[in-house]
Amino acid sequence: MQKKPPNSRAEGEEEGDSPLASWTPVNPPEGEPENSDSVVLDGADVSARSSDEGTPIASVAHLRDASAQKTGVAEKKLESVIPVTRATHDAKMLQPSLNRRHRLRRPWTLSLSSLLVTLVGSLLVLLTVQSFLSRQLDIKGCAMSYMRPGYARFSDFDTEHTRFASKYSLYLYREGGIDEDTMVKGVPVLFIPGNAGSYKQVRPIAAEAAQYFHDVVQHDIATLKSGTRSLDFFTVDFNEDITAFHGQTILDQAEYLNEAVAFILSLYHDPQRSSRDPDLPDPTSVILLGHSMGGIVARAMLTMPNYQAKSINTIITMSAPHARPPVSFDGEMVRTYDRINNYWREAYAQKWANNNPLWHVTLISVAGGGLDTVVPSDYASISSLVPDTHGFTVFTSSIPNVWTGMDHQAILWCDQFRRVIIRALMELVDVNRPGQTKPRADRMRVLKKWLLTGMENIAEVSLPQNEPTTLLTLDENSNAIIEQGESFTLNGFGSSKEVQAHLLSIPPQAVSTEKSFTLLSDQKLDLAEGGGSLEVLFCSVFPLQLGQSASLFSMSMDLSGNSSGSARLACKNAAADVIHLPASTKTSQYPFDDAAPFSYLQYDLEDIAENQFIAIVDKAVEPVSGWVFAEFSDNTKSHIRTDLGLGRLLMNGLRLTLPDDRPMVMDIKIPALHSSLLAYKLALDHQPCEEEAGLLRPLVRQYLQDPHESKFFVNVQETNINLHGIAPFMPPPLRQEAAAQGVSLRLWTDPTCKNPVGLSLDVDILGSLGKLVMRYRTLFATFPLFVVAIVLQKQFEIFDKTGTFVSFAEALDLSLRWTLPLLSVALSIFAITLARGSSQRPQEVSNGFFPWSRNATESVIDYTKNDLLVGSPDPFFWFLVPMFGVISVGGCIVLNYIVIGLTYFLSVIYDFALSRPGWLRNEDKRNYTGPVFAAASPTRRVATASVLLLLVSTIIPYQFAFLVACIVQMTTCTRALRLARDTRSSTHFAFYNYVHSLLIFMLWILIINIPVLLVWIHNLTVHWLTPFSSHHNVFSVMPIILLVETIACGNMIPRITTRLRIITQVLLLGFALHAAVYGVTYAYSLHQVFNLISVWLVAVHSFTGGFSLTRISQMLEGERSMIQPTRPHPHQHNKKRP
Repeated sequence: MQKKPPNSRAEGEEEGDSPLASWTPVNPPEGEPENSDSVVLDGADVSARSSDEGTPIASVAHLRDASAQKTGVAEKKLESVIPVTRATHDAKMLQPSLNRRHRLRRPWTLSLSSLLVTLVGSLLVLLTVQSFLSRQLDIKGCAMSYMRPGYARFSDFDTEHTRFASKYSLYLYREGGIDEDTMVKGVPVLFIPGNAGSYKQVRPIAAEAAQYFHDVVQHDIATLKSGTRSLDFFTVDFNEDITAFHGQTILDQAEYLNEAVAFILSLYHDPQRSSRDPDLPDPTSVILLGHSMGGIVARAMLTMPNYQAKSINTIITMSAPHARPPVSFDGEMVRTYDRINNYWREAYAQKWANNNPLWHVTLISVAGGGLDTVVPSDYASISSLVPDTHGFTVFTSSIPNVWTGMDHQAILWCDQFRRVIIRALMELVDVNRPGQTKPRADRMRVLKKWLLTGMENIAEVSLPQNEPTTLLTLDENSNAIIEQGESFTLNGFGSSKEVQAHLLSIPPQAVSTEKSFTLLSDQKLDLAEGGGSLEVLFCSVFPLQLGQSASLFSMSMDLSGNSSGSARLACKNAAADVIHLPASTKTSQYPFDDAAPFSYLQYDLEDIAENQFIAIVDKAVEPVSGWVFAEFSDNTKSHIRTDLGLGRLLMNGLRLTLPDDRPMVMDIKIPALHSSLLAYKLALDHQPCEEEAGLLRPLVRQYLQDPHESKFFVNVQETNINLHGIAPFMPPPLRQEAAAQGVSLRLWTDPTCKNPVGLSLDVDILGSLGKLVMRYRTLFATFPLFVVAIVLQKQFEIFDKTGTFVSFAEALDLSLRWTLPLLSVALSIFAITLARGSSQRPQEVSNGFFPWSRNATESVIDYTKNDLLVGSPDPFFWFLVPMFGVISVGGCIVLNYIVIGLTYFLSVIYDFALSRPGWLRNEDKRNYTGPVFAAASPTRRVATASVLLLLVSTIIPYQFAFLVACIVQMTTCTRALRLARDTRSSTHFAFYNYVHSLLIFMLWILIINIPVLLVWIHNLTVHWLTPFSSHHNVFSVMPIILLVETIACGNMIPRITTRLRIITQVLLLGFALHAAVYGVTYAYSLHQVFNLISVWLVAVHSFTGGFSLTRISQMLEGERSMIQPTRPHPHQHNKKRP
């Protein structure tokens, strides 16, 4: 063997390659067959045919025979290659190649660093899942509902009315035993089911509407005169369409529903189908009730070309993800959301109502809270879409007399909730108007009354607008007037066995503008004509002048005892403003317990400044148990604001001591508590009063102002605090100041117990882990692609430099040493930068010299500023980047070994069932020369690919073709593993590593494509064959098919020894960064970027070494001399390429 000059390099070798590349292999000794698995010199095996040329891998029989001689021949070759004078030095240089060769043949090998990262990632996943399933869980408090459903299908709503008649159907609900008449007679309400929902889901709410009207409303003459009528519930059978994964399905349903609305309204014009009073105007509008994705479809209806103006004016949605798509695996879904949300934002940004097509529309979004594990309740917020004048978001735990969270389905059948919804709908309808509802402002007032606690900033009090209705006459010498500044407590009613009034003087507004009035009682506040025990009146002196009559008042209450001197007060009843609170006694466990609620009143001093007295009237004439407490409190004493930062809160918690002379109601504002990613533990340390003296046990309200989420905790000692505040990837609200207020805690404590109360609040770290699941579900599917792309980049980097395509596990281990940590640090810094930019308030946009060129009310808010990376506007959560990186690395390692195990299993089946006849002896199996990569003819391959692409362009979505490509790649990987195991060749193991890594890449991409594929399969099951307009682009899958077909022929990708190899590195690094930064919001784009990478890999396969038609034919067909090899003659010597 001759040695090259020291400074010479082999052809294609670049600076920095291994010194051993200067050695050329020797021919085998005469009389021995040439070993195709030649000596490793530059880290790669020089095979019988150079792998740099991308030629097919040789057959098993040929390479097995060569491998059988390897033990003896390899040592001789090494001895002849390495001179004795440099044996020690060159042996050290050769050792890394031998080690790498050893690792190539042991794909199960796992380094210590990879093992540690996998263990840490697995531990994080286990803790997160355990926290999600068992920590910081809300209590389920829904009562079951019952009904006797009946459905009448409108068969005449056919293809003459809609092109979707063969797929969808329209029904009218009727409750058995109450309303079985199929003629329309009331106010039309259309129920829209959600993702994979059934039209029968309308039955709990519709049954309650029929029952309530039958039992209550139809007997109330005053209510009927006000315009209230029964509700005609219509429902739509969408054949359980999967709308959460497919944007076009949303548009199809919206188009169908607009046509259904027109058909429904036409029913009321037909005397043969309508039994309404002919004197009433025909309906021109329908109320929409949408569940889940049905709420999005409801909003999409108003953006469609076939929408009839003002045919919809009230939309109530339940658990609907308004703010952003639940998943972003479909590009059309993301674009559909953008079009819908931009339409609504632009409409409400108009300065004049005439320019706003949605001015008459009210939108209410009801969320179930933490129990909803299908749709994150953060996404139900409409704070970034609709102003407070036209809608709001409320959680079921806030709704009076409901006070419980609900899961995604329970919100439809929860008995407490359906009662509230129906009573709100009954109150807002007005059949005397063509729109069938009250004006928008009145509708909003009704919906706030029924769905909000009454303590929100947007809540309205009716007392200042009411006129006095009660004339209260008192003895001038009465001593029932409480001195100003004193509180009032009454424990027990009817002790005097006569009606008695207690007066509190209202402080003059000029004296103090920081006071507020609060009253709490365990009794129901009575109306003037009621028979309850407690009535609260706000009164002013009313001197009865000559000629005036007491008949001006609907109620007169004379408590003067026929005294000669008396005082007359004109009073307003406060029962309309009462706020219901869950009862908190020594026996209370949950706010939804079956117990009479507390009655609570709160007024700012300016709301009651026109009055002079508050009369608390004890109307009981017999002793009745109960209590009432009232006081004027100074806001500086009742409101506490903590400026504790999140970092200090995490380290030390919050500790407060409320003094013994505190007001009954205390508000503690904690602006740092605004993130939905953190959970807390709240504890109260208090000494309860004596049993006979105590009025109530501590009651806590946890609340946010936007969205309107309140949670009540009764008889509090310790409780969990979690919230839906500022959440990842959420668009900023229209009112930035509301989001910055954070969480507030309102405490009602017993005012008769003069004991201090200690409050402690600590971050629940383990409980907070579970909050990541719902907010980062998509990231768990996309962030691992960041890791896979970096690993594949490392494999190509080593391959292009040394010729060795290392295993996925080895490349991952090498990436963990430098590349992945460095990128994690860079992404963490980028996350901090994004969060700081997101937390800044939007700046006014200058219009330059043309101030009229922009609408005065046009929003300058960037609604996409939280779309990138981890999506958090809080720099505190920078650590999520490395945390998700560790979890993703562990997931990739687990998937790697799952794929290895699966391919090993399939290779065994392939080996014994397909490749070799089972009756052959072992020595015959060694000599078996059957084909390994039996390539079909070029014509057949081109025809197969053409048929598949033709189907993609017409019938099947490209996601199905990608699934086929994954299956083919799995088959290729199985055959490559079998070949490598049989030959023990490093070249063949390198080819297997290449195929295996691409398979892992494709399997992660497959996760993104599966949802749309499920939609297509579902459409097939309902015989709906209309193509998806957005998923038939053949160019979205053609490069991937060509790449898979090329690899299936056994073609190893050639090395790129020129500077063009940087293209591979840039493409894979770009994909990795794209997956990390844009993966959650634009997950669908990852398929397109992978498609671009496939274009480059196909080009490398095709054009390296020159482009020709012969080259393309060989790539598709495989070289038959390699597929069907013959054993070389023992004395034949083949020339080796340099």
